[in-house]
Amino acid sequence: MRTILISIKIVLVGLIIVLVACNSKPKSQQTDTEMTVKSANENWIQLFNGKDLNDWDIKFKGHKLGDNYNNTFRVEDGMLRVSYSEWGDWNGKFGHIFYKEEFSHYRLRVEYRFIGEQVKNGPGWAFRNNGIMIHGQSAESMELDQDFPTSIEVQLLGGDGVSERSTMNLCTPGTNVVMNGELIKRHCTNSKSKTYHGDQWVSVEVEVHGGEIIRHFIDGVEVMHYEKPQLDHRDKYFAKLLPPDGNMILSKGTISLQAESHNTDFRKIELLVLEE
Repeated sequence: MRTILISIKIVLVGLIIVLVACNSKPKSQQTDTEMTVKSANENWIQLFNGKDLNDWDIKFKGHKLGDNYNNTFRVEDGMLRVSYSEWGDWNGKFGHIFYKEEFSHYRLRVEYRFIGEQVKNGPGWAFRNNGIMIHGQSAESMELDQDFPTSIEVQLLGGDGVSERSTMNLCTPGTNVVMNGELIKRHCTNSKSKTYHGDQWVSVEVEVHGGEIIRHFIDGVEVMHYEKPQLDHRDKYFAKLLPPDGNMILSKGTISLQAESHNTDFRKIELLVLEE
């Protein structure tokens, strides 16, 4: 009798184990499912609507706000294009197109590609070069002859077909950041991304947490992060942009895209506001 009872207990335990195994999923699968449901419920804002530039402001060096010099920023085939088809030679007129609102805590997704040739006599460093400027000053506050908005630049670079050239790098026009506890004063710092040669589309994301941490991603993989974005007191626009309370940390700002002499297409620019 005792032997029979022990056998029954063993069978019951085995059935329970089987049932639990059949009705549960690996942790990775549960995480993926939860992420899928969460993603479906997220309210992404389409900064670029695929039709027009009504929600954007344009500023070129040496030109008043709103002057779309040589029709550089345009909408074609559902894409926001930085086009140099109506230019002759490069003349140093850097351009930026600003979204109408400022943001602080968010995720920004962008799909871009570099196409064609660089405009004649464009600077060598600007070959297949563009940027997503975040935590930037307003378009209205830029000086007439200012090259770049004071901001944190998420630098976009394309390969030349031969050399290694990372993208989603960091550049700091008029700003600094902290990395591994150290204040970084150099202008540009490379990410750990691979090189993207040719005219291929690249999907990137920036995760911004106010004046705290900023992360760069390519295809969902983090390639760089840094902290405490802040104004650089050495910059000539520092006094103008420093708030009355003297706080140098940048916790919000504009989002803009560049025109630096190479044709660039953007087919997705969307943003998800995050809780602070």
